[in-house]
Amino acid sequence: MGSGAHRRSTVAVKESLRELRNQLSLLNHQVSAHLALKDVDLDCLELIGRHGPLSPSALARRAGLHPATMTGILDRLQKGGWIVRERDPEAADRRSVAVRAVRGRTGELFRLYAGMNTAMDELCAGYSEEELALIAGFLSRATSAGHTATGDLANG
Repeated sequence: MGSGAHRRSTVAVKESLRELRNQLSLLNHQVSAHLALKDVDLDCLELIGRHGPLSPSALARRAGLHPATMTGILDRLQKGGWIVRERDPEAADRRSVAVRAVRGRTGELFRLYAGMNTAMDELCAGYSEEELALIAGFLSRATSAGHTATGDLANG
């Protein structure tokens, strides 16, 4: 493939990623609206579910949010019954708190994402294991590049 064709393909990949980001953002917005949460609340709930239990400050760092902003988000999530704040038995400071997702509530999230999950399963069924490994590797490296770019902007 010549450099012109390679450049066009690269542009097409970048455009597709932007369109995917926009579409996933719209999907998350719809899920948030169904749950009467803000988009940022849903983002934090996902981080807690994936990496929790977490201290509020660790969660704020992961989400790239100010700790004061995080307090309001956690208050809303707790009021909605999505998370619990517990004393952190691992911490040296006995006042420190860990935040964890309430297990029973995740069914609601799964139901709202079921359409997308089914569509992704059907999409992936059309690819070989080798192709899926290539796609997964590309997306992982793209995520890493995004993480680096975000860090550069935050520190620069």
